[in-house]
Amino acid sequence: MGQRFYDTAAGAIRDFQPINDGEVAIYYCGATVQGRPHVGHIRSAVVFDILVRWLGYAGHKVTLVRNVTDVDDKILSRSAESFAPDFTATEDYPAREQWWALAYRFENAFAQAYAALGVRRPTYEPRATGHIPEMIELIQRLLDTGHAYQALDGSADVYFDVTSWPDYGALTHQSADNMQDAEDAPVRGKKDPRDFALWKAKQPTDPAGASWTAPWGEGRPGWHIECSAMATKYLGRHFDIHGGGLDLRFPHHENELAQSAAAGDKFANFWMHNGLVTSEGEKMSKSVGNTVSPEQMLTMARPGAVRYFLGQAHYRSQLDYHPAALKEAQSALERIEAFQARAAKLVAEPDDRAEAPEAFVTAMEDDLNVPEALAVLHATVRAGNSALDAQDTENVRQYLSQVNTMVEILGLNSADESLSSTDTATYRALEELVEAQIAARAQARKDRDWATADAIRDQLAAAGIIVEDGPDGATWSITE
Repeated sequence: MGQRFYDTAAGAIRDFQPINDGEVAIYYCGATVQGRPHVGHIRSAVVFDILVRWLGYAGHKVTLVRNVTDVDDKILSRSAESFAPDFTATEDYPAREQWWALAYRFENAFAQAYAALGVRRPTYEPRATGHIPEMIELIQRLLDTGHAYQALDGSADVYFDVTSWPDYGALTHQSADNMQDAEDAPVRGKKDPRDFALWKAKQPTDPAGASWTAPWGEGRPGWHIECSAMATKYLGRHFDIHGGGLDLRFPHHENELAQSAAAGDKFANFWMHNGLVTSEGEKMSKSVGNTVSPEQMLTMARPGAVRYFLGQAHYRSQLDYHPAALKEAQSALERIEAFQARAAKLVAEPDDRAEAPEAFVTAMEDDLNVPEALAVLHATVRAGNSALDAQDTENVRQYLSQVNTMVEILGLNSADESLSSTDTATYRALEELVEAQIAARAQARKDRDWATADAIRDQLAAAGIIVEDGPDGATWSITE
């Protein structure tokens, strides 16, 4: 069939052919490091990690760029708040923290989350603050071609003129007449409320170090120009794939495409967007109280299970979290690992370079259809277990090699790589023992044998295992 991906700009699945044979250049939007990563950030990272692994398996050399937005309004605002006399410090937001320190601290939090879930490091991970000259050069090109203008009020603000670009709205298939006003800068000095900021003039309240010198005045870049400049810096003015979360299509990616095309860049051949994460069918919201963070997930299940959960749905679909989701993912992963462990005892040296089953390849070629690929993986595990029961060594070897290959492509063996093999084995043994104790305690409670139930809980507590009862059953964690 050949490789095919859904292209947001085309609104359809298209055949994928790299610009340069055997090479694929990808840019996807990383974090604005104003706070800790949320589950949507990490889902996007897992999705594009699977894409890179798959393309690598398919024989391509992949260059991946994932940016870090380390200066923007929210970062500066949070830092400024920490210097206020009435500021209440928290663990995440200590008092009197400089903006660049805040950004770097949360950048590290993202890096830790990526690493915990086996997300490989990109080829390049540029920070916005390290690429101001490239942004100034791109803005100047837009000014020179009449697609940008300096603010009408004489300030150093520079805006993109949306009416100057007839194709504005091409990515999201909407008319500019129906678009909302740009909210990234005040209307003052604009020709049109929809015009978006390319450069923001320095304000008296801006902290030291948060502005740069440009031909039109002191200031800092707008959000959208950052990604256009960094993508073309590392991948050139025409590259294969631009990606990110569904929520970035408008205005961020629409504006990226408009300003890049207006500057004369072909930019991305494909636009790929992953779906959002919900909680029991509803949008996650702090005000509703239904959010769950990657850190919380990692206290409820081991990293491999969290990665399985985040990667299991089709990347374009909505991924719904519910209380039993991680347990289901962990059970699915354990079935795979149980076969690998049994088979490894019978087959000393499986083929590490085995090809994935044809059905798996077909699924992955079809717009990265991971759900169908996982179905092939589990079918292979079942066939392998049958071969094990029959002591069919040759078929066990074949199935084990195929399973190992599929697991590597999906990254299911990488989320626990931060642990040594000994640590992983120890954790699994501990997990089985604790789960058995919790099951025994649940039975004692069902039998109203409160003394036994309390004794089990006390034994676990003495070993540093804290058990918490909830509406969906008991959960456990290890105390520091």
